[in-house]
Amino acid sequence: MLSRLTRLQAIAVCAVPAVALLATAVFAPLPFSLAQPGMTANVLGENKGTPVITISGAPTRTTSGQLRMTTIEATGPDARVSLGDVLDAWFATDRAVMPRDAVYPSGQSTKEIEQHNTEQMEESQDAATEAALNYLGLKDDGIKVSLELSDVGGPSAGLLFSLGVIDKLDGDGSGGDLTGGRVIAGTGTIDAAGTVGAVGGVSLKTRAASRDGATVFLVPKAECADARAELPKGLRLIPVTTLKGTVSALKSLETGKGTVPSC
Repeated sequence: MLSRLTRLQAIAVCAVPAVALLATAVFAPLPFSLAQPGMTANVLGENKGTPVITISGAPTRTTSGQLRMTTIEATGPDARVSLGDVLDAWFATDRAVMPRDAVYPSGQSTKEIEQHNTEQMEESQDAATEAALNYLGLKDDGIKVSLELSDVGGPSAGLLFSLGVIDKLDGDGSGGDLTGGRVIAGTGTIDAAGTVGAVGGVSLKTRAASRDGATVFLVPKAECADARAELPKGLRLIPVTTLKGTVSALKSLETGKGTVPSC
C-alpha cells in the first residue's frame, strides 16, 4: 500500500514538471524576430562614399537639406529568440517584437531571403525612378537614373528615392529645394503610378529619424497610429498616400501656404 504524501511533498512533486516546463518555455526558440532602429541614409548625398542617386542625360541641381530613408535592424531568420529575449524587448521602448513571418518570408533559407530582398530593392528603384519622371512629365529616353544603397534590401525606400530624383532635377519647381533646407525622413513603398504603400516598423523608424537629426517624418497614412506610438519629441508627422500629395505637402511646409496634413 502506498503511503500518503505530505502536503509539502505533494507540492514539491508537482513543482518539478512545472519548473521543467517553465525552463523549456524560457529557453526554447520562438517564432519571433527582435527589431530596433536601423541606419538612415540621405538619398541626396552619399552612402559609404558613393552617391546614392546619380542622374545623367538631364541637368541636375545642387540641393540643400536632406531626405533620409530609414530602416530597422532585425535578428536574422536563423537567430534563436527565447521567451526571455521577447520579454526584455517587450518592455523596451527602443526595440520591438515582431512575428518572424512578418519580417522574413517563411520557408526560405537565409540566402533566398537575401536574394528576395535584393530583388525587391531593385524593383523599388525602377518604380521610384518611373514615378519621379512621370510626376515631372519627363520621358526616360536619354535620362538615366542610378540608385546605389549598399547593404539595404526591400522596397521601403521607394518614396524617398522618388523625392530625391525630383529634388535633384526640379527642386520645388520654383528654384528652391523640395526639403526647404530641412532634414526630412520617411518611409513608404511606391509604384510607377506614384501610389505610396505601407511598410511596417514605423515606430522604430521614427526613432532612427530623430536620432539622425530629422524634424519631419513622412509616413504612409495607413500607419499614422503606429507612427504616433512613442513618437520622439520634436518630430512632425506628415501622412502621405501619393507622390503628388507628398510633394504638395512639402511645398506647403516650405512656403507656409496651403495645407500640410497631419496624423
